[in-house]
Amino acid sequence: MNTKFIFFFLVYIQFFLVLPDATAQEEQAPVKLKILCYNLRFGELASLEELAAFIKEQDPDIVALQEVDCRTYRERAPKQHGKDFATELGFRTGMLSAYGKTIDYAGGYYGIGILSKYPMASIERIFLPKTENGKEQRAVLVAEVELQKQQYITFACTHLDYTNTLERQVQVDSLNEILQKKINPVILCGDFNAQPDSKEIKEGMSAWKIVSDLEPTIPANDPKNTIDYIFCYPKDKWIETDAKTHNVQLSDHLPISSTVELKL
Repeated sequence: MNTKFIFFFLVYIQFFLVLPDATAQEEQAPVKLKILCYNLRFGELASLEELAAFIKEQDPDIVALQEVDCRTYRERAPKQHGKDFATELGFRTGMLSAYGKTIDYAGGYYGIGILSKYPMASIERIFLPKTENGKEQRAVLVAEVELQKQQYITFACTHLDYTNTLERQVQVDSLNEILQKKINPVILCGDFNAQPDSKEIKEGMSAWKIVSDLEPTIPANDPKNTIDYIFCYPKDKWIETDAKTHNVQLSDHLPISSTVELKL
């Protein structure tokens, strides 16, 4: 009797010791994410309905947006007066939204945004350096995205100075300082206003893996220059499986996307 009891007790214990390991393996399955990056040109060339329809059609997991207006009254975009771009695009795509103001403009705000299918555990807008060489304040919007229980990535969206390389080099240095110390793997997207052979990209972003396809993104109607990027860090944590530049005439930029896999 005692022998049987001990046998069944040991089987019972073994079952419950094995079960958590199997659950842990299931939770650590490879994660694939489709990332979209798009400079919206403050909605001058398309309605928010059209922009949302394109985003929804692509079915991305996370989206980085630049030139995002909030409650502005631009003469060049009268159909967008008073609109909160990030909130409305989030509503129309069914995604969660975050917004980071960079400057006050035309009665409202101008900045950057993030849309995400996943919860954002924290969101921070961090100003980038502005020297005497720069024209406008720039920032990076950083979200800690919860992919599943106890699994996060850092997702960042930025839009660098358009006037000169010296200002962008300082801003890239700041991005590296901010993002490379994050404990979670990082995806950084944005309009860098710099070509792939520029110092700020070739040297400043050399520690990052470029996962966008580097096709020209601007001007949209006759693209000649590549200034929009998707980067991942650390390099050895990420695999790019499908990068694309989309021929869509809703902005002066072409949107870019990349499907990436996070190696665990």
